[in-house]
Amino acid sequence: MRLFKHEILLIILIAGTLTLGGCGQKQDGAADRPTVGFVTNGIASFWVIADKGANDAAEEFDVNVEVMMPSDGPAGQRRLVQDLLARGVDGIAISPSDPKNQGGLLDEIAANADLITHDSDAPESSRLVYVGMDNYEAGRMCGRLLKKAMPDGGSVVLFIGLLGQLNADLRRQGVIDELLDRSHDSSRRDPVDQVIEGDKYTILDTRVDQFDFARAKGQAEDALARYPDLDAMIGLFVYNPPQILEAVREAGKLDQITIVGFDEDDDTLQAIKDGTVVGTVVQNPYRYGYESVRVLAALARGDRSVLPESKFIDIPAREITAENVDAFWAELKQLVGE
Repeated sequence: MRLFKHEILLIILIAGTLTLGGCGQKQDGAADRPTVGFVTNGIASFWVIADKGANDAAEEFDVNVEVMMPSDGPAGQRRLVQDLLARGVDGIAISPSDPKNQGGLLDEIAANADLITHDSDAPESSRLVYVGMDNYEAGRMCGRLLKKAMPDGGSVVLFIGLLGQLNADLRRQGVIDELLDRSHDSSRRDPVDQVIEGDKYTILDTRVDQFDFARAKGQAEDALARYPDLDAMIGLFVYNPPQILEAVREAGKLDQITIVGFDEDDDTLQAIKDGTVVGTVVQNPYRYGYESVRVLAALARGDRSVLPESKFIDIPAREITAENVDAFWAELKQLVGE
């Protein structure tokens, strides 16, 4: 069973918000425990794994945790955050959907609770620490996977859930810079509405789906129709590779299109085993949840030694290919208790 089927069904039934796991339900005798919030940027199998890490840490470090997954991006995040603050939580870990336009919300959190970011950063905010990976380097890892599979070059379309969210912008730029053999510069930003040409690789398009799974598949279908000589498709959010794979399969082009993924959806991992996806770059959402709650628990008790001087808790990305997919998948199942 795919990890997020039950969660998707719950979202259909409960408009706007998904609360998983132990989720801050104070038990008898636990009223004096700190309560912290873990707010995601959407709903996906990736976040179900993070929920498990957050709740494991809550049990280990004796805190209550509210795991909140908005179905409607920044507006949903604002609603969930304000609910958490109204209930007097001690700290909030958030993956900002639109950090440039969420400054007021982040300031509001920081003024009332301990604020940390995870998965995607907001370095100009008053957050105390960022828990995550170097998304620019992870994007370059995706580019390297494609270069190994397609050393002679070709035309590429990128697929992504959001732009304006720092982790998404960095991943996209990392892929482009790697394919064009550019120097490392995470501040560089190529325009979305232009073809980007290099000596070997051409990025024809970047398709954005706003976290809409049906739209993600539609974007893949449209790209296949618009670019009949397309060589490769790279999906940069967890649900993108399965939607790309389905569209390519239905178009009868599995032997023509090279697919590179991001994150660890079950369908992506199975496709790597089957040889229809070259590989994927994975994060460690379990650690995102676990480390975020560990840090917030310590801060709630006045322990600031958990804050590194760099204000960055680095959880490196990994490349998953046919050589290591079985071992990785077994490790993932163990983490989530399957």
